[in-house]
Amino acid sequence: RFVIKGSLAGAAVYVAYDQGLLGSGTQGAEALKKARAALPPAIQEWTSYIGWEVRTVQMNTLPPTPKFDFSPSDSWNKGVQTVMSALSVAPTRACEYTVEGWKYVKDLVK
Repeated sequence: RFVIKGSLAGAAVYVAYDQGLLGSGTQGAEALKKARAALPPAIQEWTSYIGWEVRTVQMNTLPPTPKFDFSPSDSWNKGVQTVMSALSVAPTRACEYTVEGWKYVKDLVK
């Protein structure tokens, strides 16, 4: 399973790199334009393969995308702060857990 999961993750990273998603901002913008152009035909082909009937909709008539109050950079920073906080208290917690473990073992031996 590990090999399969690793292969899928590697393939996903390769495809993202190959499409320019991991490059500069201009490369990411170009990749987004390509995806917007390719998405409606792909959805149409997929739904016809399954047998669903879908109306053809022009990109200009689609409703606006919902606005999310989500900042990837803020989430990344919060995650880094959480990890660093956990790492900073890890030695203290390890000592506390070791003392508790020794007490437990001593109580079992008595």
